[in-house]
Amino acid sequence: MTAYHTRLFTRPGCHLCEDAEQILLRHGIVAEPVNIDEDPQLKEKYGCCIPVVEINGKVRFRGKVNEVLLRRLLASVEA
Repeated sequence: MTAYHTRLFTRPGCHLCEDAEQILLRHGIVAEPVNIDEDPQLKEKYGCCIPVVEINGKVRFRGKVNEVLLRRLLASVEA
């Protein structure tokens, strides 16, 4: 299986972020949580569009994780 470096930009109390984490876990991806409230630059950059999912250094999803697109992305990386 391919290793992914995945970060989930989030903040406490973000229910969409919890949903995103569960979707990633269903696909075998354990994301490193990054609390944007602890970093002023990240808060400014992502404040109104969390969750943000970054896979292998590239932002792939903002606001909601689309499972169909996630499956396609994972398949293309593994191919």
